[in-house]
Amino acid sequence: MFTSLLGNFAEPVFYLLAFGYGFGSMLGQVSGMPYLSFLASGIICSSAMNAASFEALYSAFTRMHMQQTWSGMLSTPLEVDDVVLGEVIWAASKALINAVAITVVAVLLGVTGGWRMWLVFPAVLLTGFCFASIAMIVTALARGYDFFTYYMTLALTPMMLLSGVFFPLNQLPDVLVGLAQFLPLVHAVELIRPLMVGAPLSMPVLHVMVLLGYGIAGLWIAIELCRRRLLG
Repeated sequence: MFTSLLGNFAEPVFYLLAFGYGFGSMLGQVSGMPYLSFLASGIICSSAMNAASFEALYSAFTRMHMQQTWSGMLSTPLEVDDVVLGEVIWAASKALINAVAITVVAVLLGVTGGWRMWLVFPAVLLTGFCFASIAMIVTALARGYDFFTYYMTLALTPMMLLSGVFFPLNQLPDVLVGLAQFLPLVHAVELIRPLMVGAPLSMPVLHVMVLLGYGIAGLWIAIELCRRRLLG
């Protein structure tokens, strides 16, 4: 567990320090705030996405397929629904643990914006739930670890680059900005960044409902696929 947490925590912190100070010294203000503050809030969102996804992909698949942990759990009164929900909750918790660690670094760097930053944590937990549920769909379909490369490369990486993590969305062509509104990470960033830096929130109910909708739909689909896979 410690190795997994270190890997998920160290990389975003390196991004934060390298890009925040490197690009930040050249860019100055971005969207009305120091670039380090802009980046820190985005890094928390992308870290939550990656941590929850990794746990619900590789670790969950290992427990389901390699270690047969799920089989042992299903020999008890637990149902497939319980096991899948447990995996999603644990993956979302990993996202929250990472976010807390990165937020501590952000506080030490002085890039947070007052008491509202505490509301970042429930928003991160919701973000983790959203991406863990989606990742469990991929896990239910996977026949091996290589299958996850497609999802990580073709879905998560482009999403991280097109969701306002590293630069404002309005720097993209209008077509991409419109398409980006359907990406859950965009709504996570739009919800968490204002809370992190103390800026006004815009349409918070919409962002919460989008993340919740993706999470609930993903969880339902994942449960159905896992039932078919495990119970025939």
